[in-house]
Amino acid sequence: MREDADLRQTDIANYLGIHQTVYSRYERGFQTIPLELLIKLADYYHVSLDYLTERSDKPVL
Repeated sequence: MREDADLRQTDIANYLGIHQTVYSRYERGFQTIPLELLIKLADYYHVSLDYLTERSDKPVL
């Protein structure tokens, strides 16, 4: 979703209030993203948590 929106990892990391390197580890699956940040990402992209975590193929409830 980030790349589809033409955003850099730094853009999203800044929005989340974390370092780009930490966000990179989340994206690559090397570290689990905390629920609080998942909620912020779902709000940012206007999608459900299920869609964001690939539990659903429907972006919104």
